[in-house]
Amino acid sequence: MRPWGRASLRIPPDSRTAWLQLAIWELWMGGLVAIAGGFGAVFIALAPSRIVTRIDLDACYAPPPVAIPCDRLVYVGGTLDAAFTALCGVMMLGVALWFLWELWLAVEPKPITDDFLRLLNHSFGRDWRNPLKWPWARMLYAYGFTAAGALAATVLALSVWTAVASSVKVKPMQPRVNTSQGFRLER
Repeated sequence: MRPWGRASLRIPPDSRTAWLQLAIWELWMGGLVAIAGGFGAVFIALAPSRIVTRIDLDACYAPPPVAIPCDRLVYVGGTLDAAFTALCGVMMLGVALWFLWELWLAVEPKPITDDFLRLLNHSFGRDWRNPLKWPWARMLYAYGFTAAGALAATVLALSVWTAVASSVKVKPMQPRVNTSQGFRLER
């Protein structure tokens, strides 16, 4: 399951064409990672706003003495809608992580076929406690251009969002409060 059946990449790139293919593919994947992650974060952040609560305040305006608490909960709904919205957000974050994993696998080195060299690699290949022996070159090949693509997609999305938000004129809400008060003459 590869995203869009990409052709194999040459790592490390040995020609200008190979560098160009790597850069274009990683910029594209970076944009997709930013879009999927952004939508996932927005869905998760907006999920609680899908819950609707209705409160009846009629008892608060009754003649004294008013029983405390005077409000009562009439309806709470939309919990399933909020759960599905959050689930969609988690799935979008999963897609973003899947794309990042595909980037990591795209620059995976060729497997060692010689038994002696495989034994040497298992014995002395990596010391994960030493950051100087981590695969920094593989990380750079996998995420170098991807970070630029994600940044470009984020800047483009924020620019469009700002342009659309500034062009929409929103009238401020004017609250309307209806009150009533009754007086009786007592003798």
